[in-house]
Amino acid sequence: MLIINVKDSENIDRALKRYKRKHRKVGMLRNIRNRKHYTKPSDERRNEVLKAIYKRQKAEDES
Repeated sequence: MLIINVKDSENIDRALKRYKRKHRKVGMLRNIRNRKHYTKPSDERRNEVLKAIYKRQKAEDES
């Protein structure tokens, strides 16, 4: 559970923005999505490798 301490003079929009940022940083939603379906460790590793290859190719194309 995330806790955000709202300061006395702080605007509620600002506090909400801090909450959203903290929520993204913790990776709560990604964690929930990953736990929906079991993925074998070998498949996870393969996906990581494929993603790294894709990123490298993308960077080389932009250069």
